[in-house]
Amino acid sequence: MVGGQAVIEGVMMRGPKLTATAVRDPQGEIQVEANPVNSITERFPILKKPMLRGSVSLVESLIIGMKSLSYSAQMAGEEDEKLTDKELAGTIVFALVLASILFIAIPTGAAKLFHDITEDPFFLNLMEGFLRLAIFLLYIWGISRMKDIRRVFQYHGAEHKTIHCYEAGLPLTVENVQKFSRLHPRCGTNFLLIVMLVSIFVFAFLGWPSLWERIASRILLLPVVAGISYEIIRLAGRSQNAIIQTAIKPGLWLQYLTTRPPEDEMVEVAIESLKAVLPAEEITAGSGEYRKTEEVLVP
Repeated sequence: MVGGQAVIEGVMMRGPKLTATAVRDPQGEIQVEANPVNSITERFPILKKPMLRGSVSLVESLIIGMKSLSYSAQMAGEEDEKLTDKELAGTIVFALVLASILFIAIPTGAAKLFHDITEDPFFLNLMEGFLRLAIFLLYIWGISRMKDIRRVFQYHGAEHKTIHCYEAGLPLTVENVQKFSRLHPRCGTNFLLIVMLVSIFVFAFLGWPSLWERIASRILLLPVVAGISYEIIRLAGRSQNAIIQTAIKPGLWLQYLTTRPPEDEMVEVAIESLKAVLPAEEITAGSGEYRKTEEVLVP
């Protein structure tokens, strides 16, 4: 499997052994940076087990994604230099704190508004979950209306189309890629929506202690929620079962907000990013436009 992420004026792709970020610079050239995948699961194979690999994948994807964003901002001319490791760590911590406030502290605190209706802990936890889901959907809707974000979402669509084309076994050309859907079952949008829904179920049975205890329990159980959600989305990406495909429809519909139809030039960038992470033997024979993987390996 390969996966990816839209960045500023580009796309990051992750394969089994390499990650690559392709960005179109202000001069119109495509710049590609490739790095080896140094997953902690190679040193600790137990972390590849179901329910553990979800949290590991989430953390590693966050780190890789932030590095790719920093590189893309530099190549696109929006930043003078990439973030240092210290700056990267600070950015990630800030993002996690902000997400905890927005999606954990605010909904669990606001759920007390329903005390006038009932004191049932199960009901209050459900209301908290639905408030969290509503905040998430409003957040997605809000950022989707921002001009700069809409362009990133076009690259998101290019990423999905390119992966679809690769998974279909077709040569990676702009014409082939543009034929495919911009929606993909393994999308991060899908994953986040599944996280929201799974958290409603998991947190519903935790009772209704003090506010700080509720916040702490939500944070401590995030690895469990992420683990369950990861296994669901992996299954959705592999299975053609009608029930499973129906169940993931809401996540696919939400991608109409987080993706946009890409321009051909954006698809070209996504193709370069994907080609950079493919093993040499997977590059289609006879396609003169395909770059050998070795040419973009890290020196």
